[in-house]
Amino acid sequence: MSVATLRSEPAAGGWAARTHGAARVSFVRDGGKTRLAGLYQRDPLRVLFPDVPEGAAPTAALVTTSGGLVAGDEVAIAIRLEAGAVAQVTASAAEKIYRSTGATTVIAQDLSVGEGAWLEYLPPETILFDGARLARHTTIALAPGAGFLGGGIIVFGRRAHGEGFTHGLLHEEWQVSRDGVLIWGDALHLDDAGGGDIAAIIADPACFDGAASCATCGRVAPTPPLITVPIKIPTPSVQATRNAASSFRVLAQPIKSRTCVPIFYCSLVLKAQCPALLFPAVASSSLKTNNYSTTSGAFVRGCTND
Repeated sequence: MSVATLRSEPAAGGWAARTHGAARVSFVRDGGKTRLAGLYQRDPLRVLFPDVPEGAAPTAALVTTSGGLVAGDEVAIAIRLEAGAVAQVTASAAEKIYRSTGATTVIAQDLSVGEGAWLEYLPPETILFDGARLARHTTIALAPGAGFLGGGIIVFGRRAHGEGFTHGLLHEEWQVSRDGVLIWGDALHLDDAGGGDIAAIIADPACFDGAASCATCGRVAPTPPLITVPIKIPTPSVQATRNAASSFRVLAQPIKSRTCVPIFYCSLVLKAQCPALLFPAVASSSLKTNNYSTTSGAFVRGCTND
């Protein structure tokens, strides 16, 4: 096992105002058990490994030692599971994205799951302060027979302060591939540039309907189900463009030749796949969800005022 820890690099004439944090964690199956194979961490990210019951999968907990991310910060998280490994990755607390005067905070999450491995990536919520600018990109690469359960939660503003998310930027992008082939993609883009009205989009009944938060939860089965129903992916239209503002549409063009279960709405789906123990912010009676099921699993995005 290799371990490396580095501080942020100082800029000429003093410490840089922006951080370039990194956390790279790898697990391997050895002797019938999953063990840590490699660890690299750079401020402000740290990785902790809490004790787990005998026989349970190892857990890695990400920690942002700065207490949050500010404008221009860049963070890269890479999780790799070798063949047959099983692990869970979470975070110690909610991530806070502070108000920006122009620069964008960038988070890159690169998850790789080897053949026959299983990864659960279940971080707590990310809180967007009003005026925050965040671009987060998540890529999940699955080998044949690999499985995945995970997602993310976005909270619009600090509710206890009476604050919403009315201006700034949120770009949330997901890409999931199986054996090098894209099987699911999704993108949410909220931006006040060019006169965009984020508050109106969040309030729009066709978008978030005034929700205080939203979440994406996905499960990719190790082995695809045998029964499928063919569907057509519609060509872009005015309605599709409107839906794009709330990210409730599939963006993975290569899926068009695949088969999948028809899209449907059901508040019980996210509750069943995402119990309160894992996502307390979204498992509620007022939940509104949109579900995408493919031959490789199911992805759900929901929003709530609770």
